[in-house]
Amino acid sequence: MVAALGRVVLTRLGTMLITLILVSVVVFLGGQVLPGDPGRVRLGPLADANAVAALNHQLGTDRPVSVQYFDWLMHALRGDFGNSLALNAPVAPFLRDALANSAALVAVALTLVLPISIGAGIWAGLRAGSYTDRAIILSSVSLAIIPDFVSALLLSMVFGLWLSWFPITGSAPPGSGFWIGIYYLILPSLPLVLIYTGYIARMTRAGVVEALASDYTRTAVLKGLPIRKVIWRHVLRNALMPTIAVIATQIGYLLGGLVVIESLFQIHGLGNLVLSAAKSRDFPMLEAGVVTLAAVYVLGAAAGDIIQMILDPRLRGTART
Repeated sequence: MVAALGRVVLTRLGTMLITLILVSVVVFLGGQVLPGDPGRVRLGPLADANAVAALNHQLGTDRPVSVQYFDWLMHALRGDFGNSLALNAPVAPFLRDALANSAALVAVALTLVLPISIGAGIWAGLRAGSYTDRAIILSSVSLAIIPDFVSALLLSMVFGLWLSWFPITGSAPPGSGFWIGIYYLILPSLPLVLIYTGYIARMTRAGVVEALASDYTRTAVLKGLPIRKVIWRHVLRNALMPTIAVIATQIGYLLGGLVVIESLFQIHGLGNLVLSAAKSRDFPMLEAGVVTLAAVYVLGAAAGDIIQMILDPRLRGTART
């Protein structure tokens, strides 16, 4: 069992490495073909052409693309993504802080989403066809179709301006403690709660309904096992596997797909960092941000696959074929 799981993990790690290398190549080449001159970005539109050429030579952007990519990759593997053209400072500290801010927002959102959505999905699945089931499905679909910028604005008006329960910014003052930082992130996380609660609840419900109709559940019932044990040992363990995979893959999207939320609530997160870098044509920052997003997404997907294989040994044989 351990050897089989180890082979699966190594296979996933190899696939992940190949994917990240391909993404890095595409991102780097994309940065090369985008309009804009690194030297011109650093010195400004009125700088002398000779000074721009000298700076490009100093930065190494006049070398062949293959040489530039290999040099960038070797430094990136050591955590050195170069200097930002717009900020004239190392990219790594900004990237690290942005990733931490986005991760904090995602952690708060998932802490609220997971118990509500999984609990509602299980409840609806065990009572499929009832009025409670229909109410949960209807409410989850209704909440999920509301765009995040609409719900963010409405929630800010209600809970931030009218009721004054939460601050309308997601950035806590410098030097704030842990719980103060969490308090500032509650309101920005609520639009994500509205969207993902319904999505994960529907996934969980579908898994529960499918597990209840399976042969192994009927066999367990015919053996005379108490219904509580059937639900805990057979239904939920198999029903939650697709949900776990969805949650793992969504973490990568959440970390980089929160541009609207981070912009509205003034959170200096990863999505906001990539957007700002694209606007200012800050190629080192843009390349580092996109590669980091890809790494997080691939890691989340791989983690979801591995967790599924731990829970269901049958998938290990499928992964080897």
